[in-house]
Amino acid sequence: MSTIAISAADVNKLRQMTGAGMMDCKKALTEANGDFEAAIDLLRKKGQKIAANRQDREAKEGYVFGKISSDAKHGAVVSICCETDFVAKNADFVKFGESILDLAMANKPATIDELKALSLGSTTVAEACVEQMGKIGEKIEVVDYQVVNADKVVAYNHPGNKLAAMIGFNVAVSEEVAKDIAMQAAAMAPVAIDKDDVDTKMLEREMDIAKDQARQEGKPEAMIEKIAQGKVNKFYNEYTLLNQEFIKDDKKTVRQYLESVDKNIKVTAMKRVKIG
Repeated sequence: MSTIAISAADVNKLRQMTGAGMMDCKKALTEANGDFEAAIDLLRKKGQKIAANRQDREAKEGYVFGKISSDAKHGAVVSICCETDFVAKNADFVKFGESILDLAMANKPATIDELKALSLGSTTVAEACVEQMGKIGEKIEVVDYQVVNADKVVAYNHPGNKLAAMIGFNVAVSEEVAKDIAMQAAAMAPVAIDKDDVDTKMLEREMDIAKDQARQEGKPEAMIEKIAQGKVNKFYNEYTLLNQEFIKDDKKTVRQYLESVDKNIKVTAMKRVKIG
């Protein structure tokens, strides 16, 4: 048993250092006999234990953080998940996520694994997530990280902060046009910018499904390929950004809208991140 009296000031100091709860801080200091470094280690171990116990839990709630650089040529989106909406709206959770986003903007890691390996204070991002589990008591994890580099980048965060989209353009465009296209991507969930950008396996799957449907409907075998291609063309119109109906004017496609603004505008990158 500890022979050192643990004062309220000591508990508050540890709480300020770690963000852990008052009772957890008092218990850690008592077990560590007043040694702050040992108490911090105990709190970290608690986080690791909680992390181990909650690996099978589903983190379906969370917050999507998006930001672009001051010159609007680089953007990043980070998705951090937790178990409950209550935690997702917690100010400390949001502050933690913002610190990871700022780190990503400053260091520009290429992948999510590189982001998790970056130093955040005295630990890595991955270790910091484990520490947050100890403080919050829920599974916390960085689940998605996307970047866009272009001559003009715009990020759109949908109200509620569970959905964000980033678009890259080859030339400078007005904020109105940039936001229109980012909102289109957020709302209509395209899988690619244009037809040629659709993943080959996805395209093959759509073609196979279309052929099977045509056969089940009793269509002549000689017509199967043509019918399937027609359905794939419909897929392009629904799920590729430039071929979708423009949400602000359904008489135009997104491509036609951009061409009406400036025929030289090209969408060079698109990222969409959603929780749930």
